[in-house]
Amino acid sequence: MNKILVVEDEDILREVIVDYLMEDGYQVLEAADGEKAFELFQTNSVDLVILDIVLPKIDGWSVCRRIRKSSGIPIIILTARSDEDDSLLGYELGADDYLIKPYSPRVLMAKVKRFLEKYSSTVEEIHLSACGIVINIGSRLVSVDGITINLTHTEFEILLYLMQNKGIVITREQLISKIWGYDFYGDEKTVNSHIRNLRAKLGNKGSCIVTVIRSGYRFEEEQI
Repeated sequence: MNKILVVEDEDILREVIVDYLMEDGYQVLEAADGEKAFELFQTNSVDLVILDIVLPKIDGWSVCRRIRKSSGIPIIILTARSDEDDSLLGYELGADDYLIKPYSPRVLMAKVKRFLEKYSSTVEEIHLSACGIVINIGSRLVSVDGITINLTHTEFEILLYLMQNKGIVITREQLISKIWGYDFYGDEKTVNSHIRNLRAKLGNKGSCIVTVIRSGYRFEEEQI
């Protein structure tokens, strides 16, 4: 049974989310402030985090940043602001998706289900390798020249999709449809932000992800 951490300081909103999650059969941990949220994350095996941004003690940005230092589990941001800079900051810090308040609990549940299905699905001992990058699809581990790197859920999915289609131009629209789905609220800048973070983590192998101007991205076996 998947365990989900819900971080929301508004009691009524948190209770609604918890009720929906429990009705769908998930185990739920609750936190009303950022300090408690990070404590629960450190002391429990959590599969996904639903994270409000405006929190007492430690804000959601800081919680997201701390989680990403050690884990690639899916993080869904909840925000009362539709500011583009806020959403881009969330993605740069490693969030996988976001919802703007007020939102439909059913849409949130659909996102939770989709992320958990992707994150928990395994194919034992199947490896994909190119350009010195090795992906173990079953364990969701990625290594570069033998050194394991920590990718977020979304970064892993983007890298896997590009490597599975090596040499083929993948448009930003295709990435959005494949990774986030048709209910995605963001735009192409979101893709750019994730690609930038992914390249940085891949180090000198990041150049294997080639930008095709006005089209999208292509994974090349040889570095460009």
